[in-house]
Amino acid sequence: MNKQEFISRRNALLAQMEPASAAIIFSAPSAQRNADSEYPYRQHSDFLYLTGFSEPEAVLLLIKSDEKHSHTVFFNRIRDLTAEIWFGRRLGQEAAPEKLGISKALPFDEIEEQLYQLLNGLDVIYHAQGEFEYADKLVFDALETLRKGSRRNLRAPSTMIDWRPLVHEMRLFKSEAEIATLRKAGEISALAHIRAMKTCKPNMFEYQLCGEVEYEFTRHGARFPSYNTIVGSGENACILHYTENECEMKDGEVVLIDAGAEFDGYAGDITRTFPVNGKFTKPQRELYEIVLKALNTALELYRPGTSIHEVTQKIVRIKVEGLVELGILHGDVDQLIENKALFPFFMHGLSHWLGLDVHDVGFYGADRDRILEPGMVLTVEPGLYIAPDADVPPEYRGIGIRIEDDIVITENGNENLTDLVVKDPDEIEALMASAH
Repeated sequence: MNKQEFISRRNALLAQMEPASAAIIFSAPSAQRNADSEYPYRQHSDFLYLTGFSEPEAVLLLIKSDEKHSHTVFFNRIRDLTAEIWFGRRLGQEAAPEKLGISKALPFDEIEEQLYQLLNGLDVIYHAQGEFEYADKLVFDALETLRKGSRRNLRAPSTMIDWRPLVHEMRLFKSEAEIATLRKAGEISALAHIRAMKTCKPNMFEYQLCGEVEYEFTRHGARFPSYNTIVGSGENACILHYTENECEMKDGEVVLIDAGAEFDGYAGDITRTFPVNGKFTKPQRELYEIVLKALNTALELYRPGTSIHEVTQKIVRIKVEGLVELGILHGDVDQLIENKALFPFFMHGLSHWLGLDVHDVGFYGADRDRILEPGMVLTVEPGLYIAPDADVPPEYRGIGIRIEDDIVITENGNENLTDLVVKDPDEIEALMASAH
């Protein structure tokens, strides 16, 4: 992302703000792992979206005087030779205006003294109350100083508005630069799933396959997964967010891998399910083909003017019809749909937004019925999960199948960002056979 991308985003937010107002956006705090060790730092996605800045202890102020005048004040850590020797480089104040495209940068250590002065006399403050405890304290302390300072000609804003609905609506529609980055995240994620298929074999442990996936991420410049990698073999594939990844993978099982790379802050999110030994059993393939038909149908249906809800209804019918054919469900298809008979076997949504967060922000509508528009990016992830103790024919018990791709809605349909990795069962078997 270049500097102009972030300037444009800030200007778009400023355009929606009231005159005589300020929006205050805080960076994520560092998170302690244990003792004196911290987790690798990940900037809060809203702050990253508006600044591209990845250091903690930073605050962005967008101040709008009137419709024609606004400026940006940025607080960040000072340059400190000793701290930088120990913990890494800091941008500092001198380089920040040019690097980030802001009006002025001040030391973060001075924010308590400066914030109330910057807010003095404004009418409206935009603040994400409840996001970070330290942020609320700084903001409310500043407001308290202003309220008690009438004798010093201090005046507090009278209105507080949450800026998150504004920013999250902006984040829902991806720019060309964002789509290019998501395309790269999808490509790297796909290469990792291909590697997993090629290296998988019976008696490997799930964590070993996880290591292969995350090695491929890193090898292509994606330093971290966009979420905790799921490698669930056998019955573990029926646990939606299984992340223990600790079991030995056995001959005759399928393994479900739900893994995505984070590239330049943006998330990939792919799921593939394949046989540990490279060959689907008849029951595994039968369930797999139902899920694949659902996925391919959804990929054909998603386009501008549809909704997640509308497509989900059609996908539910495909699955119910398929399960009736296999003898897993019994009865009239319409009645089964009305009775939500599919729910024990498919208990999550078909799609979610994707972007800087793997479950990205943005309003879905009351029943995920928001009409889709070009620039929206979402997952497509039908699945079937037959619990080990389900009252179904025994050959299907303990099989979990999910197949997931990432798409961007285009003017005429959608672009599949993750189609590089195979999903046809014959192609999966051929790929795995070619590697051994």
